Amino acid sequence: MLAALFLAGSHAALAQDSGSLPTTSAPASDSFVSARPAPPNEKPESELSFEGLDSYGNYQIFAGGSMCHLYTGSIEYDRHSWGSFLGARMDYASEFLPLMLLTEPARTDFWGDSLSPGSQTKTIYGIGLYPIGLRMTWFSRHRISPYLVSKGGVIAFDQKVISSASTYEEFSLKDGFGLQVKASSRFDIRLGLWGDLHFSNGFMTPSNPGLDVMNSTVALTYHLGKPRSE
Repeated sequence: MLAALFLAGSHAALAQDSGSLPTTSAPASDSFVSARPAPPNEKPESELSFEGLDSYGNYQIFAGGSMCHLYTGSIEYDRHSWGSFLGARMDYASEFLPLMLLTEPARTDFWGDSLSPGSQTKTIYGIGLYPIGLRMTWFSRHRISPYLVSKGGVIAFDQKVISSASTYEEFSLKDGFGLQVKASSRFDIRLGLWGDLHFSNGFMTPSNPGLDVMNSTVALTYHLGKPRSE
């Protein structure tokens, strides 16, 4: 009986205590905030450039080819992927060259030296791909922005280049600097003031004359995503 009375008394006390406490509910605003999805991350800035290249000379430091002229038409993709360094915006860059025209001497020896009398030349057609590259742009929010660019890849021609004992496929490096001029909220003009395009076959065959051409470029750049402020 004592145990029964003790249990009854404790139940009554608990009921009394719970009844004396005020009941509260979480504000509706809290539940609304917790259910609201996080804002989506903004996509990195990116752009496409349609570029033309014209060489104006070559030198024989890292390659042996000479008396050659190169024209290219290409599409470059840039994406702001790596923050900044030395005050420059760091962009990943890649380039596809669907059109390459190389004018070289009609006949050359094993080392790529011309055997053609006078100005006899031939034109070789090729394509190229630079999947790895870096573009550094300073003052990217200004009207005029200087840049440096470097890319690496491979190119292929429909004939063996520089020497008939060489190869159809070549490894290539492309470097340069210039100015990017803001034209509108979507478009820029790129002026490549100086560049170097090098290719060689890495001694896949004993004959590896290679070629280095100095060049200038002009490109129309289109900014993807939302338009920039004028």
